[in-house]
Amino acid sequence: MTKNQKFKDDYVSFMNNLFSKRFAEKVTITELNQGDGRVWYIPHHGIYHNKKPNKIRVVFDCSASYMGVSLNALLLQGPDLANNLIGVLLRFRSEKVALQGDIESMFYQVKVPLKDRNLLRFLWWPNGDMNSEPEVYRMTVHIFGATSSPSVCNFALRQTAQNYGNQFEPQVAETILNNIYVDDCLVSTESDEKAISLVDGVRSLCTKGGFNMTKWTSTSSTVVKSIPDKSRTKNTNQLDFENESSIERALRVSWYIDRDVFGFQINTNDHPHTKRGILSVVSSVYDPLGIASPFVLIGRSIFQNLCKQQVDWDEEINETDEKK
Repeated sequence: MTKNQKFKDDYVSFMNNLFSKRFAEKVTITELNQGDGRVWYIPHHGIYHNKKPNKIRVVFDCSASYMGVSLNALLLQGPDLANNLIGVLLRFRSEKVALQGDIESMFYQVKVPLKDRNLLRFLWWPNGDMNSEPEVYRMTVHIFGATSSPSVCNFALRQTAQNYGNQFEPQVAETILNNIYVDDCLVSTESDEKAISLVDGVRSLCTKGGFNMTKWTSTSSTVVKSIPDKSRTKNTNQLDFENESSIERALRVSWYIDRDVFGFQINTNDHPHTKRGILSVVSSVYDPLGIASPFVLIGRSIFQNLCKQQVDWDEEINETDEKK
């Protein structure tokens, strides 16, 4: 870490944010000496997303083992409470006005009971000063990478909708219960007026459970303008609906907002015209709805024929297959 100043600065900034928002806390000397034996220390490391090279995420490795045991091996996974991905996408396409939002740091909004926090201990340098001795800290919230986190956090969100849903229009609670996949909300309505009302209701209902539904975008400029700037996606803030095309990710599928269509960005020139290259192209198409299947099947057919012909992985394909 000391050899890469940017990595160090980003890492320290991320950790400081955890402490300032009370997602993590220092373990006191008294607590260190009074433990009941239910203690676990989690290693952590920083990674950059390939599409967000300037944004680091510190990952806590709950699968790391000590003497053949890991925290994840002992945690209960819990029931799968996630909505069906295909169902969410299909409902997203059903009405005229499409909306998408995102729950900010969803896992970090759900507290871990005090009696269980010592299982989420980690070491860190005070104030990021690596010349000092590391001290003991612990997470106060559920973390990415823990087997139990998805089920627990989904339960908390659904319970919020059930507890407070009767204070809002029925579609508000229905949206939270049926149209959220993990932390992404995708929903559509028949008019701008209903979309504006729905956004306001979903944001308010989520707030009652400590969740912040943000990064909103829509196919309607009227709806977008009704949403506070801080609650919109950055791309939407800059979008000119009359003259520009904006691409968002709707559950990893490319969504062209101005035309309200799903699409696929594939550049075959980036891949060699070999069996390996064809497999790479075919495998790169994420298409849960099967929209691109007629085109992907052509590539799969070519790959299948090359396998039957026992063509080497890095051998250039013949002109006939290349034209397909």
